[in-house]
Amino acid sequence: MKSLFAAIILFTRLPLWRIVRVDKKQYAEILLYWPIVGFLTGATTWGTLYLASWVMPLLPACVIAVIARLLLTGALHEDGLADFFDGFGGGHDKAGILRIMKDSHIGSYGTIGLILYFILYVSLLSSFYSLALPGVIIGADVLSKLCTAVMINTLPYARTEEESKVKVLYRKIRLCEFVLVALPCLTALWLMATPFLALIPTLLILTGLRWYFKRKIGGYTGDCCGASVLLAEQFFYIGATIVYTYSL
Repeated sequence: MKSLFAAIILFTRLPLWRIVRVDKKQYAEILLYWPIVGFLTGATTWGTLYLASWVMPLLPACVIAVIARLLLTGALHEDGLADFFDGFGGGHDKAGILRIMKDSHIGSYGTIGLILYFILYVSLLSSFYSLALPGVIIGADVLSKLCTAVMINTLPYARTEEESKVKVLYRKIRLCEFVLVALPCLTALWLMATPFLALIPTLLILTGLRWYFKRKIGGYTGDCCGASVLLAEQFFYIGATIVYTYSL
């Protein structure tokens, strides 16, 4: 249970650290609970959008929902996405990529990447009719984290343990553990029509990212984790948009 609290503490701004003492070693287990946190962040996004849509049009309501998730997560993954664009866009070798991603300043690649990401994110959110939104939003958040956790589980860490933000490396997930976590996560699919078609773009982008990370830096970093989950989520939205547009 403390590993779940560690995941919530790391991936959100909820002040659980005030009431729960989490040891450093518990952070090594959080990869297993990352998808579970997706239910919290996904429900926050959808709940905010639902309430905001009662008093304003869908487009601005979507913007408010995105802001709510950013406040909950502290833009942790978005920070990783910006570093990913800067590092892989400006770095020419492993050392250069890792050095740029470590820099706390955002560059032109990161700025442009985040602008395009948020434009696409809001436009995709606003393209669904209201009955589809709960399943799409919660499903995208949970399943993108689940798929990304599996991908990261197959890669080594590209830096040293001391260079990681929490000063600890994620423990690899065993198959039996993955099954136990995947089963409740897959319940998010029940909220959607033809959900497995929507997953296809997510699986394709993560397969490509895994190959790219392995080729360029020999593994993953924390920034790669954040970038992967947001890109996986974005491609899930793209898949869901196609499914609902053409009633597949």
